[in-house]
Amino acid sequence: MTLDQLEKGQICHVTGFIPGCEDLVIKLREIGFAESDEVELMHRGPLGAQPLCFRLNRTLIALRSDEARAIEVETPQ
Repeated sequence: MTLDQLEKGQICHVTGFIPGCEDLVIKLREIGFAESDEVELMHRGPLGAQPLCFRLNRTLIALRSDEARAIEVETPQ
């Protein structure tokens, strides 16, 4: 599953990044995304459900859907 597929309030953990988008992965790592981080979808914007607002390590981060689609996640069982 990828980060853009979460429902509001759903919590997951980052498991990796989609191959083939290395420039975007560098950007995502610079703003704090890393494997095993806990992420929660807090809000979807009003226009086309964008931007997406995530809580990542006690910080709120906004991403576009295509950026969130590059992050692979796993929900707790």
